[in-house]
Amino acid sequence: MQTATVDRAMVAPILTSADAVDELSFAQPQIARVTHVDLDLDLDFANRNLGGTAVLDITARPGADEIILDSDGLRIASVTDSAGKALPFTVGERVEGKGEPITIAIGDARQIAIRYDAALDAGALQWLAPEQTAGGEHPFLLSQGQPTLNRTWIPTQDSPGIRQTWEARVSAPEPLNVVMSGLSGGEPVAAPGNRLIFTFAMDKPVAPYLIAIAAGDIEFRALGPRTGVWAEPAIIDRAAHELADTERMVAAAEDLYGPYRWGRYDMIVLPPSFPYGGMENPVMTFLTPTFIAGDRSLTGLVAHELAHSWSGNLVTNANWTDSWLNEGVTSYFENRIVEEIYGEERADQEAALSFAAIENTLAEVGMDAPGTALHQPVNADPVGSAIVYDKGAYFLRTVESIVGRERFDAWLRQWFDSHAFQPATSAMLLEDMRRNLLRGAAEAQRLQLAEWIYEPGLPGNVARPDPAAFAEVDAAAGAYAAKRRLNSDAWAGWSSAERQRFLAEIPRDLTDAQLAALDRALGLSASGNNEELFLWLDLALANRYDPAVPLAERFLAQVGRRKFVAPLFETLMEQDEWGQPIARRIYARTRSGYHSVTTGTVDALLQPKG
Repeated sequence: MQTATVDRAMVAPILTSADAVDELSFAQPQIARVTHVDLDLDLDFANRNLGGTAVLDITARPGADEIILDSDGLRIASVTDSAGKALPFTVGERVEGKGEPITIAIGDARQIAIRYDAALDAGALQWLAPEQTAGGEHPFLLSQGQPTLNRTWIPTQDSPGIRQTWEARVSAPEPLNVVMSGLSGGEPVAAPGNRLIFTFAMDKPVAPYLIAIAAGDIEFRALGPRTGVWAEPAIIDRAAHELADTERMVAAAEDLYGPYRWGRYDMIVLPPSFPYGGMENPVMTFLTPTFIAGDRSLTGLVAHELAHSWSGNLVTNANWTDSWLNEGVTSYFENRIVEEIYGEERADQEAALSFAAIENTLAEVGMDAPGTALHQPVNADPVGSAIVYDKGAYFLRTVESIVGRERFDAWLRQWFDSHAFQPATSAMLLEDMRRNLLRGAAEAQRLQLAEWIYEPGLPGNVARPDPAAFAEVDAAAGAYAAKRRLNSDAWAGWSSAERQRFLAEIPRDLTDAQLAALDRALGLSASGNNEELFLWLDLALANRYDPAVPLAERFLAQVGRRKFVAPLFETLMEQDEWGQPIARRIYARTRSGYHSVTTGTVDALLQPKG
């Protein structure tokens, strides 16, 4: 395994413009900031606790004598300087959604040691009992830090604009393996008490939400010279088969936008309670098992997380009002990787699904909703992923269509190179486009750059998807709408994107008999593709179709991915006296198996209105 030596002299800049200020952090990095974190942690599965010491390197302006860190329930035992002298500190009042500040009187100290334990029920950490894993014999731990949850287990300045290098020494009980989002220091070392010591290092400054950990009964399978996958033994073969194209994806991404700068690209397929499809933690992408379909039809997810190695990890939004700089640019990049690996037809179909998501969101919330701008106003109501992901991608597709792919690719590669390992804002990208991409006032007028970034809705110059991408499927959906005519042979030959399109386009109001016929003809309840199965269950529950309830209950008990779980509970809650008792019964049984990211959303859905 490749290892890293941390160069602590590699310090990323702090942006000081007003649009770069992070309202979700207490830190004042222009006064004193963290540049490096050195963790020494013990994993206590019996008590579901993580604790130890964090040594922080600090850079401060002359005369600064205190530093402010972010916390959300951290239990601080002591703070000392490098000589072991106690440093005074205070923990401020809690602010909902933000946590509480830790203010430390550092004097002239530029390295401090914090002895601490993670917050009780730390929001970033999920401790799984053996029965919640595929193997059923050993416990499991996973973390999810984005956007602001890492302050529940790491005392640092938890803002994407304050990039930090880091190292870690982690003690875990045998026979568990530990992985982190840094390069491994080699084989673990035995320690007293039947424990193993694992070491990791991230030698590039990263946003602190990208520090991640997982521990469990996992094993490694190489996929290529710099790629591999970790998973529980029960699913490692299926995971490796599904991820066989990863090395080719890395090469394709490099051909597009420059060298992969992180050394290795490994992944871990987590238990199904993981709340997201994937998380782009550097050198160790975290993945849900729900992408495993057996035919690699859902590996656009892998392309997305890989693309984050450039957009998001390499160049990071300075704060979360500009999260489209991570997700929108990555979604565009993802589609380009898919095109290189799987062909233009699949890429066009997946892009068309993305555009439909934009249209659906705008139809629901309105073209003038503030939350539909790429640069999100601080107090705007969230409208879902279709804006920062899909509208962001279509912004770049539109620019590409106007200036041409060759010019666009040269500009985007330049953007990554010029801002590597640094934070960025929408204003910086807009200025970079004007300086390094535009050719004249006429082209600037055609591109409508500022309108795309700062205005709600969808500009009129959007490069709409080719209607031919789903011509056959849309015709089939029309035939079904008109005469309830189904062609199971056509369905069998369709791609997953085509099947998803069909299920999204057919009428939403169906009788029990029609739903039964649909399921019988297309085998929907037996689908091994979770995207398709989700769409079927959502349709069935929206029609109060009793035969789908046991399958929905099994699905919700086995899957913790918020993308699937929250909409299904929402659909049930919309079905009043039929669906609400079902939702509450299922959730009472499944809630304990979900990550806090998922329960935070579903708890709100199930609250009584009024």
